[in-house]
Amino acid sequence: MTSANDTDTVSARSPGRLARALSWSASNQYVGVLLVLVCLVIVFSVREPRFLTVANIRVMLTGVAILWMISLGLTVVMLTGGFDLSLGSMLALSGFIFVGFYLHLGVPALAAVMLTVVAGALIGGLVNGLLIGWVGMPFLVVTIGTLSLYQGITYLVSNGQTTSLTSSLLDSIGFDTALGVPITVWIMIGTLIVALFVLRRTYFGRDIYATGGNATAARLAGVNVTRTLMLAYGIAGAMAALAGVLQAAFISAASPVGSGTIIFDATAAVLLGGTVLGGGVGGVGGTVIGVLFLGVLQNGLSLSGIASAWQQVISGAIVILAVLGQQLQGGRRPNIDLRGLLGRSSDRA
Repeated sequence: MTSANDTDTVSARSPGRLARALSWSASNQYVGVLLVLVCLVIVFSVREPRFLTVANIRVMLTGVAILWMISLGLTVVMLTGGFDLSLGSMLALSGFIFVGFYLHLGVPALAAVMLTVVAGALIGGLVNGLLIGWVGMPFLVVTIGTLSLYQGITYLVSNGQTTSLTSSLLDSIGFDTALGVPITVWIMIGTLIVALFVLRRTYFGRDIYATGGNATAARLAGVNVTRTLMLAYGIAGAMAALAGVLQAAFISAASPVGSGTIIFDATAAVLLGGTVLGGGVGGVGGTVIGVLFLGVLQNGLSLSGIASAWQQVISGAIVILAVLGQQLQGGRRPNIDLRGLLGRSSDRA
C-alpha cells in the first residue's frame, strides 16, 4: 500500500514536473508548431496510406534539403538582428561557381564542392558582411542590392543557359544512400549538428546572440560586432553555396534560375521555429521544426491531390496561423520592428 508520505511526495513532484514542462514550452516558441506538425502527420497518415511509407519519407526529406540549408544560414543572420534577401541568388550563382572549378579549371569534384562552399562564405562575408558590419549600411538595402548583383553575374557567366553536369560524386549526393539513408539526409544531419554546436557551445555563438539582443551593449561588453556580422553572413553564404551544390546534384545541371520563393519559404521556416525578426531569440533546432512543418504540409497536400493553387492558399494560411499562435504563446503582441527591418546601422558600427 502507498503511505501518506509517498502520496505527498508524488503530489509534490507532479507540480514540479508540470512547472518544468510549462517553463520549457514557454522558452521554446516552436512547441505550438511542433504540436501542429504532429497533428498534420496523424491527419495525412489517416487520409493517405502512402504518406508514412519509407519511399515517401525519403522523398519528403530530400525535397526539403535545399530549404534546410538556406533556412539554417538565414537563422544565423536573423539571430544577429539582420536579414539576407540575396540567398536565393547566391544559390543559383553557386552552381556556376562549381561549374567554373569543375569543368573549366578541371578541379576534382570533391575539391570543387569544397571550394564552392568556401567561395560562398567569402562572398557572403566580404560583401554583405563587410558592408553591413563594417561600413554600417542597412542590411535591407545591402541584400536587395546583392540579390540583383548575384542574379546579374549568374546570367552573365551562364548566358542564360543551363549547363549539364556529369559527376559520380554529384550523382551519389543526389541519389545514393548510406545505411539505408539518403546521402542528402546525412549532409542535412551533419550541418544541423555543426550549427547546434557552434551556436550553443562556442564563444562565437554567444556573440551571435549578444549582437542580436543589443549590438551596442555587446560591443561595450567586448564583442567584436563587425567580425560577428561578417562571419554570420559568411555562414549564410556558405549554406547557400551548399544548397546550390545540392540543386546541381538533384538536376545534374547548373541552372541560372534559382527558386524564386526559397527566401520566403526559408523566412517562414525560421519564424515558425521561434527565431524573431529583432534578433537574439531562437535557434536552428526550432528552424528544423519549421522546415519539417513546411515539408510535411506540402507533401501531404500533394498526396491528397490538392491543386497547386490551393496548396499555396492553404500553406500560407496555416503558416500565418502557426506564427500567430507562436506569438500568442509567448505572450507577445504580433509586431514588426520597422526600425530593425530597415537596419540599425548606428548600433553596428
